[in-house]
Amino acid sequence: MSKRYVLLAVFLASSFISPAPAENFPTRPITWIVPFTPGGITDTTSRLVADEMSKSLGQTVLIDNRGGAGGTVGTEQAARANPDGYTILYGTQGTMAANVSLRKNLSYDPLTSFVPVHLMAQTPNLFVAYQGAPYNSVAEFIAYAKQHPGKVTFSTAGVGTGTHLVAELFKTVTGVDMLHVPYKGSAPALNDLIAGRVDVMFDYQVAVGPHIEAGKLKVLATTAPERMKTMPNVPTMAELGWKDMTTESWSSIMVPAGTPAPVVDRLAAAAHTALTSERVRSHFEKFGTRAMTQQKAEVTPFSEREIKRWGDVIAKAGLEKQ
Repeated sequence: MSKRYVLLAVFLASSFISPAPAENFPTRPITWIVPFTPGGITDTTSRLVADEMSKSLGQTVLIDNRGGAGGTVGTEQAARANPDGYTILYGTQGTMAANVSLRKNLSYDPLTSFVPVHLMAQTPNLFVAYQGAPYNSVAEFIAYAKQHPGKVTFSTAGVGTGTHLVAELFKTVTGVDMLHVPYKGSAPALNDLIAGRVDVMFDYQVAVGPHIEAGKLKVLATTAPERMKTMPNVPTMAELGWKDMTTESWSSIMVPAGTPAPVVDRLAAAAHTALTSERVRSHFEKFGTRAMTQQKAEVTPFSEREIKRWGDVIAKAGLEKQ
């Protein structure tokens, strides 16, 4: 048999034994890297959405918490993963936007190292203080902080996280001087806040709500565009005169660059079904969270705007690259 016929035979054989990814995907469990420790909003949201996605995909979506460096460690690992759809990433405004301006040796580019699957949710922050704090409103806190320059502290889930970025925004908008105390995740940051070891924190209702209900924390305001249905008596920063403090943290599902388009389509469809399910919608409403509809190519312009926005905040705050 001539060499040409041998090559033709090999090509035809490979065509039959290598079906299109869209027809077979997925044939085994999918790993969802969540680049933060368990216990915070990224953990609770990912587990809920993963469970719903598993139903659509016919395979289990397994959560893999890989915390460290404000989400950078897990995100870098996801960027290096095989682009076959079996590793997906939980993206945040920190890892997918702020890190561009905040991290010195970032080994990934949010716009080129990943392909967007679907935006997930937008969530306002609650501005909370420990129960025994000598202030009960934003105005009282600002006055207190200005009377004690350089001594007031705020805790966060880590450098570059949403809890950190909104606090830096608060500093630039109000002119208040606060010291940053970063933790490896929301849970330890909240523990020290409850104990009064730090003064204030911005975090999400899903994380701080139980502590507010238990009387361990008090909420001074929200960063939502309007009063939250779940906390109708809590004022927004905007109505208190700080319109530039209207902001919501966001999240996304990403895959490594090079992932086949049919696989991205399959994941996007499963994500959309999950995010519009009654179970996820009810959970989101309970915590003032809104599902986001943008998917695939629609996500890129949003990401570009967010990279610029938080880059400007970081520059105004005078933060040095870590």
